[in-house]
Amino acid sequence: MSEAIASDALPTGKLVDVAALIEGQRPSRFILWLILLSCAVTLFDGFDMLVISFVAPYIRAEFGADPVTLGQLFGCGTAGAMAGGFAFGWLGDRIGRRPSIIISVVAFGITSMALALAHTLTALMLLRVLNGFALGGLMPLAWALNIEFVPRRFRATVVTLIMMGYTLGGALAGPVTVWLAPYYGWQGVFLSSGAITLLLVPLLIVALPESPRYLTARRGEPGRVAAILNRLQPGLGLTAEDRFVLGDEINQPDHIRFRLPDLFKDRLAKVTPLLWLAYIGSSMAIYFKTSWGPIIFEDVGFTRADAAYISSLSALGGAVAGLLLMRFTDRFGPIAIAILPVLTVPMLLVMGSASMSHTQFALVSFASMTLIGGAHFGMHSIAGMFYPSAIRANGGGWATSIAKIGSIGAPLVAGYLLAAGLPPRESFMLLAFAPALTAVTLLLLGRMFIGRRAAEQPSLSPA
Repeated sequence: MSEAIASDALPTGKLVDVAALIEGQRPSRFILWLILLSCAVTLFDGFDMLVISFVAPYIRAEFGADPVTLGQLFGCGTAGAMAGGFAFGWLGDRIGRRPSIIISVVAFGITSMALALAHTLTALMLLRVLNGFALGGLMPLAWALNIEFVPRRFRATVVTLIMMGYTLGGALAGPVTVWLAPYYGWQGVFLSSGAITLLLVPLLIVALPESPRYLTARRGEPGRVAAILNRLQPGLGLTAEDRFVLGDEINQPDHIRFRLPDLFKDRLAKVTPLLWLAYIGSSMAIYFKTSWGPIIFEDVGFTRADAAYISSLSALGGAVAGLLLMRFTDRFGPIAIAILPVLTVPMLLVMGSASMSHTQFALVSFASMTLIGGAHFGMHSIAGMFYPSAIRANGGGWATSIAKIGSIGAPLVAGYLLAAGLPPRESFMLLAFAPALTAVTLLLLGRMFIGRRAAEQPSLSPA
């Protein structure tokens, strides 16, 4: 690797270390544009994924759905997302991040519009599975694409910024439903969301770049790699005659076929199970909140509009917590994230057991859900960072898909318990298990992260 270069003067035909070029760059307009474009994509992803919670009261009124049926409806979307995460993770490492993202956006735009045509609960559930499948793979692909364009020290920050789009979309779902559903029905919400999503596709086709790390890891199309790096850092003068390598993944084979055991190889043998458990706990908490939050608030005495706004404001609170956390995550890793679920547990126990006024309940709920949302931000910021470029989309896709065990389980179990007569407030006491699980696993991951980073081992100083 003594011939590999990463300077501003790159002679034709030389060995070029793509990893070193990316690691040595400064923030640029290109990176800012990529982040903004990714935020636009994830905004619609977040809206479509979470809007079901806000239209659920209208669906309940129209179809007479009981808590068990609503729990199944919530679970349909996340079950589809689980399968979609596996499928699109594989696709992203197979054909590239860029085309996979575009396919995902087209698919969830079409299926969102199709949801408006459902006239039975069975049809609604089936279409929700398809819609969730399309949505499930987008976030890991967006993370993989973006972190492969930025230095390690900014990766958690960039992922957190991308999550802002997802959270903003989820936060808008409540107000948009309140504005549209009374006049156009819940169908109008899905129809408008899908139509606007599809308008984004031409922009993605024209402007979304492919990951140069991915192309280099696949040993293909040096002309494309050169063109992308020249856009990333104008003035490099790279050409298709140059040979591109990844200095931090120099021993990777030319063509990698992903196998599940790759996620458990060597140093990842302990990392992957702990990451999955942390994700399951975090997803249990966030999906209980997003699925049942508006309905539980309504059932304990809040108006439908107030319930929607409280849930939306707590989503924004989680985004703020995630932004405040991101630089600490870049520096300290999972330990920084673990603080938030530790603080969440006592709040949920108080919500479920103490006698409070509506105002007090709303305030404690906002605080606890802000911490839950912030921790979920942090989880996403580290998911794709543990894996090398060749399997990064699969690593992130499997983590977010395994997390759907919690995403599906929490709404379903809550539905059965509420149908059996569990007082709505007491459900928050049971929910405290989720952040407790997340906190323990993150603390264990954090110890490993700190120890291996100090020893400069590449698996936890990720490529």
